[in-house]
Amino acid sequence: ERGINQHHGYMTEFFVDDEKNFVLVPKELRPFAVLAEPLTIAEKGLAQVWQIQARLPWACEDPGQPKGKGLRAVVLGAGPIGILGAMTCVLNGFDTYVYSRSPKPNDKAALVESFGAKYISIAECTPAQLAERVGNIDLVYEAVGVSKTSFDVMMHLGLNGVFVFTGIPAPEGHIELEGNQLMRNLVLKNQVIVGTVNADKAAFLAAIRDLGEFQKRWPDALGKVISARHPLENFRELLTGKATGIKNVISIGK
Repeated sequence: ERGINQHHGYMTEFFVDDEKNFVLVPKELRPFAVLAEPLTIAEKGLAQVWQIQARLPWACEDPGQPKGKGLRAVVLGAGPIGILGAMTCVLNGFDTYVYSRSPKPNDKAALVESFGAKYISIAECTPAQLAERVGNIDLVYEAVGVSKTSFDVMMHLGLNGVFVFTGIPAPEGHIELEGNQLMRNLVLKNQVIVGTVNADKAAFLAAIRDLGEFQKRWPDALGKVISARHPLENFRELLTGKATGIKNVISIGK
């Protein structure tokens, strides 16, 4: 996994791969193609959710309605993975809430609400209060990488709910869990926990398809997911400086 794990990334003018592994990006989507990979995390996660929840009469089966209609989703975190996950949930019909650290008003909250999700600040609302406000939480899409927040929210996952982990917290540190209550909830509320990593080609195809839908429905919101585009020579400041915005992109070449 060059550029992700074990090996440094590389930028070459030419490379060789099997044609079957390529995914075509339409010309009009190429400015946003860099968002395809982070979007595949949500695409694969949601594909697993549909497959797992086939155990129940859970998804909406009304013709012409999205499968998530009538269900409630909570997205943890308002970074690029969280925001793209929230857009995917809204697209699939979920009543979607983004639960993130910063209090309103802020740019991320405004962006989230511009495509139909609701933004709730961790600083202003406890997980218990979140559950009261949302109602039965059918899906939690974790995109924050903080175990304490994740397990605190898991305590309030609803009946027949699914919790999808995508974040990888640092190995250092410990947290205390109400293990007995978590286990009781998993059994008595018929819940599922799933982790997801490394999307397949189907997820990339779905990501390109949904980027097209995002562009049609929420062109301004999609454009704001990319906070800034920087020349290659600015890479050191971007990698070592304080993180700002949502998704900063390094542009290579013309």
